[in-house]
Amino acid sequence: AEAVKQMLSGIDSGKEAVRLRADLKETTSEAKRKKLVKRLKLIEAFAESGARPDWMILNVVPVIPPELRPLVPLDGGRFATSDLNDLYRRVINRNNRLKRLIELRAPDIIVRNEKRMLQEAVDALFDNGRRGRAITGANKRPLKSLSDMLKGKQGRFRQNLLGKRVDYSGRSVIVVGPEMKLHQCGLPKKMALELFKPFIYSKLEKYGHATTIKAAKRMVEKERPEVWDILEEVIREHPVMLNRAPTLHRLGIQAFEPVLVEGKAIQLHPLVCTAFNADFDGDQMAVHVPLSLEAQLEARVLMMSTNNILSPANGKPIIVPSQDIVLGLYYLSLETPEYRVADEQKAPAFSTMGEIEQAMAAGALQLHTKIRMRRQTMDRDGKLVMERVVTTPGRVMMGQLLPLHPQLPYSLINRQLTKKSISDVIDAVYRHCGQKESVIFADRLMGIGFRQAAKAGISFGKDDMMIPAEKTGMIAKTKTEVKEFEQQYLDGLITAGERYNKVVDAWSRCTEEVAQAMMKEISRQEIGRPTNSVWMMSHSGARGSPAQMRQLAGMRGLMAKPSGEIIEQPIISNFKEGLTVLEYFNSTHGARKGLADTALKTANSGYLTRRLVDVAQDCIIVMNDCGTERGITVRPVMDGGEVISSLSERILGRVSQRDVVDPATGEVLMVRNKLIEEPDAERIEAAGVEEMYIRSVLTCDAGVGVCGHCYGRDLARGTPVNVGEAVGVIAAQSIGEPGTQLTMRTFHIGGAAQRGAEQSAVEATNDGTVKIANRNVVANSAGAPVVMSRNCEIVLADVAGRERARYRVPYGARLLVDEGATVARGQKLAEWDPFTLPIITERSGLVEFADLIEAVTLYEETDPVTGLTSKVVREPIDKARNANLRPRLLLKSEDGQVQQYFLQPASVLNIENHGTVKAGDVLARLPRESSKTRDITGGLPRVAELFEARRPKDHAIISEIDGRVEFGKDYKAKRRIVVVPEQQGDEAPVPREYLVPKGKHVSVQEGDYVKAGDPLVDGPRVPHDILRVLGVEQLANYLVNEIQDVYRLQGVKINDKHIEVIVRQMLQKVEITEGGDTTLLPGEQLDYLEMMEYNAKLPKNGKHAEGRPVLLGITKASLQ
Repeated sequence: AEAVKQMLSGIDSGKEAVRLRADLKETTSEAKRKKLVKRLKLIEAFAESGARPDWMILNVVPVIPPELRPLVPLDGGRFATSDLNDLYRRVINRNNRLKRLIELRAPDIIVRNEKRMLQEAVDALFDNGRRGRAITGANKRPLKSLSDMLKGKQGRFRQNLLGKRVDYSGRSVIVVGPEMKLHQCGLPKKMALELFKPFIYSKLEKYGHATTIKAAKRMVEKERPEVWDILEEVIREHPVMLNRAPTLHRLGIQAFEPVLVEGKAIQLHPLVCTAFNADFDGDQMAVHVPLSLEAQLEARVLMMSTNNILSPANGKPIIVPSQDIVLGLYYLSLETPEYRVADEQKAPAFSTMGEIEQAMAAGALQLHTKIRMRRQTMDRDGKLVMERVVTTPGRVMMGQLLPLHPQLPYSLINRQLTKKSISDVIDAVYRHCGQKESVIFADRLMGIGFRQAAKAGISFGKDDMMIPAEKTGMIAKTKTEVKEFEQQYLDGLITAGERYNKVVDAWSRCTEEVAQAMMKEISRQEIGRPTNSVWMMSHSGARGSPAQMRQLAGMRGLMAKPSGEIIEQPIISNFKEGLTVLEYFNSTHGARKGLADTALKTANSGYLTRRLVDVAQDCIIVMNDCGTERGITVRPVMDGGEVISSLSERILGRVSQRDVVDPATGEVLMVRNKLIEEPDAERIEAAGVEEMYIRSVLTCDAGVGVCGHCYGRDLARGTPVNVGEAVGVIAAQSIGEPGTQLTMRTFHIGGAAQRGAEQSAVEATNDGTVKIANRNVVANSAGAPVVMSRNCEIVLADVAGRERARYRVPYGARLLVDEGATVARGQKLAEWDPFTLPIITERSGLVEFADLIEAVTLYEETDPVTGLTSKVVREPIDKARNANLRPRLLLKSEDGQVQQYFLQPASVLNIENHGTVKAGDVLARLPRESSKTRDITGGLPRVAELFEARRPKDHAIISEIDGRVEFGKDYKAKRRIVVVPEQQGDEAPVPREYLVPKGKHVSVQEGDYVKAGDPLVDGPRVPHDILRVLGVEQLANYLVNEIQDVYRLQGVKINDKHIEVIVRQMLQKVEITEGGDTTLLPGEQLDYLEMMEYNAKLPKNGKHAEGRPVLLGITKASLQ
């Protein structure tokens, strides 16, 4: 350190900076430039702060207070000491020895050795193990240094400073409290007495029951009757906060008014269980008392459970009935077969609820009989009017609870209510009648739900699980199919991989069919037979999913091995029949893996949330409107032609950036800069608007933070967001909280493999007229049209010519309809072989092999089982000697033109040398390995991968420009793909080169035309590439959709704006491309705002610095 200090003291930061700038201008090498830029940044920072570099070296070592490094005498005369004392002792000993050696004028070599040892001792004190070997104590364990004391979950910061234990708190087991109101919780008397002690003492003194605090204390200890009266008074309207660990989002802590209860357990209202993610199997919760008046006020106004009706993640109600309540309400509104056949004209008529109750008590009516009823409702102008409805007594009982409002018609309740529809009802009540009404309504719904569930007596017996009669037939049919595939394989018509795929496919389909037959059987309702109770539980959304029922009464289906491959023997039995020993053994694996995953998942999900909060914590609403002109374009999300998330869902609660015009009539549906509410969204959707330009946090121009207009509606309140709202943290919590529900791997429902049959055809999802985009079709020798384009899409348009659905059709598919054809829903539009990628000729002619040399690049492979041979292209073994071989087919057409088709290793040839082919025929096919459940990173790791902006393995290579594809000369182990742009004006086009490893599958052929952003090599796309080639909006679109896909699979809804907030935080930095006249250097990374500040300081005609946005992963972005 001495030497370093001496050198540092010789540096003059001002002069050094000038010298470095001069060097930078001259240097040409990239590495040197980077080094200089780094140094310059540091030196300039020194110059600006006025600190000298040599002040960075410590001459004296700080010693921390003794309480933090205790020395405790043990019995037996020994001492237990903190490691720090040992480390300090070593420093002192070596320092003293060094002093003595210098006084004694010891030889240089000894002094130097002692200095080195002193330096090591000091290093170990600051951070043991950072340099060289860690210093260990007596028991071979490394000593805990100063930095170890600070870092991690057990360090000073997270353990003691941020994670202190709290006064006035208690914890206990929770039990259900169904007779309480939503804003109440049951607090055990013993606990309340302890928590509210100071308040009780002061009241006892005030009322003269006790003269001193000591006397008051004695009274409380003896639990005198007046103490209980005072306790009642103290807790009236004094909210307490309940918290259930883990607190994953802000609804994990809520305030309630306490109600004193006997016993030792806290009572929790059933409707807030979803928010706390609590159940009553022994969960514990903690109670905290807000002491000061301000704290009580905040708890009441902001944190009261009645204020948290909507979830901040998606704006849907989170106070929704679940389990028993749902079952009770479902039963109450049940539609029986008798109801369906009953004649409306003969149904008994009633005018009041009293009459109905009387009739039911007399046994003249059942809960589910069809009746006519007159009930009071409110018309558009708010007048009370009577209407006649056909309904059932059960639904009338629920109709009584519905608040009167013109926007809440009886039809909301007059239907079979499942969990989802109950949520919609509560949502509607909240939107139209406000918070107070909806809380009262939810509470009363809960009461009636519990009551009816108890009265209904829905039970669950083994005969409720019906195994469909057709099951045996279906299994027999599939078994013969599988035998057929075996035979085809033995005859050499298909390869082993294709056979495996087909077998797995056949069993997947069989499992689905059995499941459907079982659901049909269970859900069948007959007159005179009660509705199946298992079906009621599952259909109402109370408990159980079709996937679970399938395992109980259908067949368990295919299981996955630990590696993720699928075992091709399915489990034919279900739990009711019982598994055979072999089946049981096969299924244990997946089941056990599921349990091991759960433990991993929790930790990983928590870590992801921490990183998200870290990156987004400074994103706050700073102003109302930044006045930007930019925005993003939103379209509905489609998948395979189905609308997954409609336009109205995506624009709801956002602000429009341009006027929205009805495409049919041209009238303005929505002016710009207005918040889109529910009616607006419905109107826009109904008018058939296909896309919309809206404000987004991604394009917000507020400096630090974002503005209210770009963010839109505050999801938890349903009103425009307030200035000062910490939207970053809310976004992080909303994304992190469902993390525990995501999977660690792609498959597993109790180990059952989740891989649908491969998609091998496109069916129309609705009626319409066919348009074909990017059409490039040839007819093959059988006369069927074959798709030759890489990005062909079939578009279905409705009568008005609006696009209704869009389907991607892969290369080599057979089209079954053509441009302009009218199709009906469910009609097949195109089909293809999902397991191979073909190479197809565009012309007819003669084929010749080039560089396909027997036993070098072309092998006759004989299948050991079938004895049949096929020609397969392989990598040459002796790469050095055969480096220039490029296996390809040459097609000479009648007009003398020659076309080249390059072959990938593992392609199987379908033709002989010098054979003739017709246009549209398959020359070769590349088997697709989809045998493994394609190792797609799914679930939580995929979300983390996207937010960390990592390059996925085997990623796609995308073209950066528009142009034609050519194959250049190969390079060692890589193939060279060249994209040549079209001629623009006089200047010669600049081609772009891409090097692709030889084994990779290239998805373009020579002569294909590609657009910027099209993949040249298949695979997951790299976010950085998308940003560079297609820009910010496309990148955001990609990230939002990819992340939403993962959550959608698990049925979790998160609003897009949360993901956009995080993406905005990841895109804050720019990389300087042009320094201009500023002091910025090309390649430097800094905040966009900082760059703008530098530009603002320039004189009028100064050349501005320019930069391009860089994408940083969340860990990196939070550290910057």
